[in-house]
Parts: sequence; C-alpha cells; structure tokens
Amino acid sequence: MNTFGNWLASPWRRSIVAAVAGALPVLAFPAPSLWWFAYVALVPWIALIRSAPTAKRAAYDGWAGGFGFMVGMHHWLLPSLSVFIFVIGALLGALWAPWGALVRHFLAGTPSRGRTAAALAVLPSGWLGIELVRSWQGLGGPWGVLGSSQWEVEPALRLASVGGVWLLSFLIVAVNAAAAVLVTVRESRVPAVAGLVATAAVTSAAWMWSPRPDTGGTTRIAVVQPGVIDGPDRRFAREEQLTRDLAAQDVDLIVWGESSVGFDLGDRPDLAKRIAALSEETGADILVNVDARRSDKPGIYKSSVLVGPGGLTGDRYDKMRLVPFGEYIPARSLLGWVTSVGKAAGENRRNGSEQVVMNVGHGLKVGPMVCFESAFPDMSRHLAEDGAQLLIAQSATSSFQQSWAPEQHASLAALRAAETGRPMVHSTLTGVSAVYDASGQRVGRWIGTDSSTSRVYDVPLATGTTPYVRFGDWPVHAALLILAVWCAGRLGRRFRRTAPEPRVPPVRTAHGSPARPGR
Repeated sequence: MNTFGNWLASPWRRSIVAAVAGALPVLAFPAPSLWWFAYVALVPWIALIRSAPTAKRAAYDGWAGGFGFMVGMHHWLLPSLSVFIFVIGALLGALWAPWGALVRHFLAGTPSRGRTAAALAVLPSGWLGIELVRSWQGLGGPWGVLGSSQWEVEPALRLASVGGVWLLSFLIVAVNAAAAVLVTVRESRVPAVAGLVATAAVTSAAWMWSPRPDTGGTTRIAVVQPGVIDGPDRRFAREEQLTRDLAAQDVDLIVWGESSVGFDLGDRPDLAKRIAALSEETGADILVNVDARRSDKPGIYKSSVLVGPGGLTGDRYDKMRLVPFGEYIPARSLLGWVTSVGKAAGENRRNGSEQVVMNVGHGLKVGPMVCFESAFPDMSRHLAEDGAQLLIAQSATSSFQQSWAPEQHASLAALRAAETGRPMVHSTLTGVSAVYDASGQRVGRWIGTDSSTSRVYDVPLATGTTPYVRFGDWPVHAALLILAVWCAGRLGRRFRRTAPEPRVPPVRTAHGSPARPGR
C-alpha cells in the first residue's frame, strides 16, 4: 500500500476526503459556473469509492460525499439554519450510501467490459433515484440537481427540452463514470471509450432532431426590483416610484417580486387602489406578490395577485410548495426548537391547492410560481400543459445577498424555459432578476443584487410542445426501470446459487445393491 493509501486507512481521514470530493461538483453551479467541470467533478469521488476495501466502507464514502455535496450546495443557508445545516446534510447525504456501494460493485478491481458497460447505465440511474427522492418538497426540493449546472450551455438546454434536467444529470454521471474508468483502470479503457462515444452519439442525435420552439410575436414585460429596503411601507413606496417610471413604455405586464406587498389587499383597499392607479397610468396589469395574513381565511399566505386598472381582477395563486424551515417547520411539535438556533419560520405559512393560469390582457396567458417553486420541473411543465404562454417566478433572496444563492436561483429559470419551450421571467425583490426565451437563452441583461430599478424586456413568445412537456419525466422512469431490472437480475442469480442441488439416485450395480456394490 502506498503512502496515500496508508493515510486513507484512517476512517475519519477517508471520510473527510470523501466529503471534500463530494463537494467538488458545487463549483459547476453559479456563482463559479464552471459548467464544464461537472463532467469530471465526480471522478475523484468515484475513484475513492472504488478503492474501498469493503462494500460497507464504500457506502460510508458515498454517505460522506453526499454530506459534502449537500452542505456545499446549500452553504449559504448557514446564517439562517446555523448548525442545523450539518444535520440536514448528514440526513440527506445518507441517500448516497447505496450509490457508493453500487460504484464499488461495478468498478472495484479490474471491471470487465460487461461490468463497465452496465456501470454506465446503472450508476447514473442510481444518481437519478437519489435526485428523485430528495426532490420531494419536504426534503428541500430539487435545488442543486446536477443537470441544472448546464443552464448556460445551448446544446444542453436543447437536450433539456427532450428529457428535462433529469436527462442532463443522467448524461453527466455517465460521462464521469467513464472518465473515472479511463483514469483508474488501464485494462478497461476500451469499454469506457466506447461508452463515451455511444453517449456522444446519442446526445448528438437528440440535439439534432429535437424540435425547436416555434417563435412568433413578442410581449413587453417590465420587472420591478426595489432592492434591499427595510419595512413593507418603504418597500411599497419604492416599487410605486419605479412602476410610475414605466408610464408611456407600452408594456403588457408589470411584475413585482416575492413579498412585494406586506399587507393583505382585501384588508388594505387603499393599497389596492394605489396599485390600480399605477396599472391605469402604465396601461398594463400588475402582478404583485402578497405575503400577509389573509382577511378572508385564517393563516399567512404567499400569493401572486393580479391587479388591473379597475382594482383586483380576482386572479390569485397561493404558493403551493413552501420552503422547509424557511416558511414552515415540518413536525413543529418536535422540531420547533430550531427557531432558537437559526432564522426558521416563527409561524407556519399556509399553502395553496392548485396552479393557476392568468389572462393578463393583450392576449397573454401567464403561469405564476413563487420562490423556489421554479426549481420544480413538474410545476412549469403543468403550467405549459394548461396553456401558459409565459412562465413567471416571483422571488426574494434578500437574506442571501452576498452569497451564491441569487445567481443559482436565477439560473433555474433557464432550465424551466428550455424544458417547456416557454419564455420565463424571474422577478425578485433584491436580485438577481432575469428573463429567458423559449430556448433558455438570456433576454437582455440580468438585474444584479446591487440594483434598485425597473427594466423592460421584449420577450419572444413561442408555440408548440416540447418532448419533455409531452412525455414528462421519462428519464426518471427509465432509470427506475434500469434499477429494477438490475435488482431482479441480482436476486435471480442469488436464488440460483442458494437453490439445493437436485437429489440424484445412486447408480445400481449389476447385482442391484446401491449400498454394497458386488453383493
């Protein structure tokens, strides 16, 4: 065993190395945005796992790497969650323990051509299984899905229209697995290269033959970003001022950010009248976001509310998927103590029950989402199915201004636009605000976290249905099928090995005595 191998003999040292290796893919996401790094970022982690002396140790390496990835991906939550982020990282990191065992099973020692080929299908499938589980809203949602690191790569966005962000994750893990074999196992380089060539051929074909959005017409959308302002009254006054600047700019819709109105408009008709006056002055409906206790039902809601020249239009969307700990505490009776160690929600907000498509005039239908709902591919896909021509996410990242969170959040809209073939507006209180066309390409400039401004975007509209909208999360279903077939094969081989040998009657001699030949 070499010197480094001796050093890794310590379980704690090995776990630390695994955690660091697991955190490396974070560099592919904003703010670093080293998108190309995603295709090799898993290689050190895979190489470490395949060297594990036992399957149990490989599972620990997977767990430690998953912990490093989750903490690294969400490190900007540390001021809000305090030490609790490490507890969450440890719990969610455990999802990678079975994946670690899978890596060792397929790639330990000198894998045969068959094992290498199987690894390029099973290991990405196992990774998608992890992303599927942790995408549940109660576990924090699909923030940091590996494929979303490719938000600014045009060919990758084209593939997202075919299989969503899930297809990108599958391909990235497959490339990493092949690269790890190329680096660590000389004897298995041929099947690894063959796997890379096959992956490139399939993705190139999908890229060439995937349908492009049919563009036609444009809409003028204004984004109002007031910046970091303390107090709902002062924030409203700044939004009012910025909106008034949009008069005579012929906009079709004005979008304010999440929590842009801190009072229920049914309880504050004076504010509703002021917004209606702005709508009449600018000639456009205004989509605000109310974060307040409802006057018509109990509880606090975050709601996208449409206001026209005549006042409230009646179109309202109540946020369905709330941020764990940020907007509610799961099992508050057991975990309510976290409010004493971080900035967890003091009172649970209420969630809505259905998505809404709003007709905002000018023949334009929009589908609103709130905050981290833009991370969920299924929500934007359902809005596109329901006829939304423009997707909108109202967000606020004011608690994380100096972190990577604002850029990470804004980048998600590019994936949602490409997946659905519908342009998307990401409007925030404090930045980053951004607009993307139906191919996921940026329209105009981002509004950074240091800006307090309003800006108008000419957004190209598009028609048609992408394969992802038509067929849904088929890469996830395919991955689960691959895992099921592999597990069934393993169980079948195990049963065959443990089955008792068939009883063979002894050979009789010429005298007919099986026990005493010759008698």
